[in-house]
Amino acid sequence: MNTPLWTPSTERISHSNLTRFTERVNDAHGTGLRDYDALYDWSIREPATFWAMMWRFAEIRASRVYEAVLEDPRMPGAQWFRGARLNFAENLLRYRDEQTALIGVDERDGSPQRLTYAELYAQVAQLARFLKGQGVGIGDRVAGFMPNRIATVVAMLATTSLGALWSSCSPDFGFRGVMDRFGQIEPKVLIASDGYFYGGKSFDTRERIARVADEIGAIRCVVVVPYVYAQPDITGIRSALLWDDALDNPAEDIEFAQLPFDHPLYIMYSSGTTGVPKCIVHGAGGTLIQHAKELLLHTDLKREDVIFYFTTCGWMMWNWLVSSLTVGATVVLFDGSPGHPDMTILWRLAQDLGITVFGTSPKFISGCEKSGIHPSRGFDLSRLRTVLSTGSPLSEENFAWIYREVGTDIQLASISGGTDIISCFMLGCPTAPVYAGEIQKRGLGMQVEAWDDDGRALIGEKGELVCAAPFPSMPVAFWNDPDNEKYLDAYFRRYPGVWHHGDYIEITPRGGVIVYGRSDATLNPGGVRIGTADIYRQVEAIDEIIDSLVVGRPVDNDVEIVLFVVLRADVTLDDEFVKRIKALIRDNTTPRHVPRRVLALSDIPRTISGKKVELAVLNILQGKEVKNKDALANPHILDEVAAIARTLD
Repeated sequence: MNTPLWTPSTERISHSNLTRFTERVNDAHGTGLRDYDALYDWSIREPATFWAMMWRFAEIRASRVYEAVLEDPRMPGAQWFRGARLNFAENLLRYRDEQTALIGVDERDGSPQRLTYAELYAQVAQLARFLKGQGVGIGDRVAGFMPNRIATVVAMLATTSLGALWSSCSPDFGFRGVMDRFGQIEPKVLIASDGYFYGGKSFDTRERIARVADEIGAIRCVVVVPYVYAQPDITGIRSALLWDDALDNPAEDIEFAQLPFDHPLYIMYSSGTTGVPKCIVHGAGGTLIQHAKELLLHTDLKREDVIFYFTTCGWMMWNWLVSSLTVGATVVLFDGSPGHPDMTILWRLAQDLGITVFGTSPKFISGCEKSGIHPSRGFDLSRLRTVLSTGSPLSEENFAWIYREVGTDIQLASISGGTDIISCFMLGCPTAPVYAGEIQKRGLGMQVEAWDDDGRALIGEKGELVCAAPFPSMPVAFWNDPDNEKYLDAYFRRYPGVWHHGDYIEITPRGGVIVYGRSDATLNPGGVRIGTADIYRQVEAIDEIIDSLVVGRPVDNDVEIVLFVVLRADVTLDDEFVKRIKALIRDNTTPRHVPRRVLALSDIPRTISGKKVELAVLNILQGKEVKNKDALANPHILDEVAAIARTLD
């Protein structure tokens, strides 16, 4: 599409953080940069100068200034900001005034809980003193088995203020899923909610907490946060106390541990659908400066903004969202189902809290469209200026629905990156137009390219997503990977010295990016590579189909495309409907895209963070075992897939 869906006004461009940053670069270096593309090219040519300017623009707080920005610029192995000493939590707690820092809302009644920046600092100080008394210090681990609530943010900040590492997973993980993660990192303290709410139901997690505490001998104490119960009985949990008791001390100040730029901050986890999850360690400085860049420049976040992202604490978008505190914005935390009691709940939240930046996913947008809601008619969304979306590629229909049903003067920023980098490779640009089906731009300082099999960069053609130069938010290590073998296997075997991410993308001539899905889930019928997103775009346009998943099943030295669909309750997958699906795909793509089989499921298997698990389904179709079903939100669906697999010839 050559006609933009949205173009920023002259006023919006002139008042953006990105424009201010570009002006500072021009003033400092005489560069004469006139637009985003020129700024991007400069950031790639002069990475050390760019990141130094970003440090100053974000006003990174450090007790010792860096001696060099970038040394030994190779991957992996580049050293960033040598000599600097800083603390991640101190940067997020730079504001200590009466502006609202956090608003917590859950699906039960929607009544918001608010915490000012001053109150947040005070609670972090109290919990930090408690953790220090439990022997938590530099390099120790504290784990959170928590829903998306204010206490989770307090716990993370208290942990990282001491130089300890924070790691979390959402409370809907089963016991084995928790052990596969926390069992590897052996936390000294476990902070856990007594349960959670989802879809109008409450779930008690105390039995799982007790089992985890018994299984992991390194855990010295368990702090239980009341949520489902006002006064939960915790006598069955070893070394447990309640949240209020942990905060019951007179601490007023925080002694922030001053640490190197690459000191470990977070331990994140791969999806774990093909084995035990990999433990990905991210550094404090890299996470801080990358998030500051993306929030300030690409999201245009300011102190007066109210930012929301629908996420769990086990997904990197939670970490990204919470970094908004460094800007001084108000962060909205929602816990519960985005569809309970109906698909309007989050739009009502946007109205009631005056949300200006609204983060969601293609699945939610498609769900809203199929449910027939009209947010701009039913709610006052006048403060909303940006909608962010990630988790999978946004279809052109998703773009059209936002501008038709939410608002015409909104920046719709599809963003894409991942847990591996705790940030984005490509994302929004508040000074550039939005085109249907495209991510606006590649991230500043990120040399993102689409490569063919021979390592040649492509424009206007599909290729492998690579990052050809180092960037600060690369993992500092994998946990328990002393020889870096897991790390190298994950990103650097395909193209030595170049980050290979495993996505299939196209960089357009105007600098946008189209994402076609995972390259390891690429379909190869007749030896021709096809991205799964090509098929998803067509299927998602069919009103009777709620959700879908497509894989390429090896058969007789070829690949047959198998499409699984979830239908509306009043729809039957008969021969005529299958023909219509195939005809739509054929007419809008190519004959090679047409699935050999179209099969119905009651749901699409997904990870707890909401990602479709094509590889797990493909493994079942090939008769292979899926080892780690606890990583899935709905593992029972794989039994349906297995039953279908037994019927295939």
